[in-house]
Amino acid sequence: MPLTPAQLQSRFAALDAFLLEHQALWRPRPFTHRHLPWESQHPELSRWLRQRSLEEAEAAHNHPEQLSAPQPFAQLALQSKALSEIDPLPPVSLEPVSSRMSADVPGRKWQQIEAFARSLSFQRQPTHWLDWCSGKGHLGRRLAQGGQALTCLEYDAHLVEAGRQLSNKLGVTANHLHQDVMADDAGARLEAHHTPVALHACGDLHVRLMHLASDARCQQLAIAPCCYNRIAGEHYLPISQQGKASPLTLSIDDLGLPLSETVTAGARVRRQRDTSMARRLGFDLLQRALRGVDDYLPTPSLPSAWLDKPFADYCRDLAELKQLPSPGTQDWTVLEAAGWARLAEVRNLELLRNLFRRPLEMWLILDRALYLTEGGYDVRIGTFCDRQVTPRNLLILAERP
Repeated sequence: MPLTPAQLQSRFAALDAFLLEHQALWRPRPFTHRHLPWESQHPELSRWLRQRSLEEAEAAHNHPEQLSAPQPFAQLALQSKALSEIDPLPPVSLEPVSSRMSADVPGRKWQQIEAFARSLSFQRQPTHWLDWCSGKGHLGRRLAQGGQALTCLEYDAHLVEAGRQLSNKLGVTANHLHQDVMADDAGARLEAHHTPVALHACGDLHVRLMHLASDARCQQLAIAPCCYNRIAGEHYLPISQQGKASPLTLSIDDLGLPLSETVTAGARVRRQRDTSMARRLGFDLLQRALRGVDDYLPTPSLPSAWLDKPFADYCRDLAELKQLPSPGTQDWTVLEAAGWARLAEVRNLELLRNLFRRPLEMWLILDRALYLTEGGYDVRIGTFCDRQVTPRNLLILAERP
């Protein structure tokens, strides 16, 4: 059953209280702190997590709530699970399409498109789909198989042209428009009879759609948000009245927490990621000694070729890049091993923080849902696919009564 407006409000209030009460546990990032403030309050949990291996951390990454860790872990896991519970949206039957339709789409992306399309149950049949931040328009073309009109809005001119060619090739009538959706003139693209859809439009992009669709009095819309941290400001600006009234302030770093769940990376990508992080953590130990300051020093994103350098060269070059004193002679083997040991600690300490991933995402989703209810929409929220297809599997459906 969808949550009623009153249930949306009460769930938001409960999530808000949970996140506020425990912010000392989820705000500090183990990657940047050698010792986290909460460890002195919960020494048994701290010791238990720190002695575990990197492989054990990886095994628990997607389901930290299943760990038999010392308190308060289990109690927090129960609260997290209860506050994050949400039903799948009921599926609708879809006409199958030719395999040509998905030929240009990576497999997992096509699975997401199919699942999204199957979850769009509206009271009235849409007559004109508007694919927001459409890329090549794959989602819009899948939805317009019933002969409805289709407009695709995209910022990248190359993708607009590629989408236009694909629609022509597949025999789908579509209007592919070059449009910066953040520009002042974007609102003119939306009309009341449009049904805007956005599958994984980032941060400000999907919030912009909600504002403009509400202003245009669009009868229906469907949004699966993504990348909550892709915002112009330093802090998140809530959009619902209840969100604005909350004392919870969220930085860009905080907004990245829901995105830390990974289920789609292959073994090679994971190994590369782990090596990069272990090297950064080894360098972090070095830079603290070189500067005589026991604080984290942000370092820029580095080309993957840096991972092919010997660890000593990696550290020397990064020290030079950050204008630090020369590292001189070091026991590089010991330092590199220390980086990997730190990575195991970091990943295990993150398991406590990860209990707050989904509650924080639900808080953000409900802020959006409440904004739309305030704008006169009937709103349903639910999952549109399994988390193995994408962890960003929450969908907001809104329709004017």
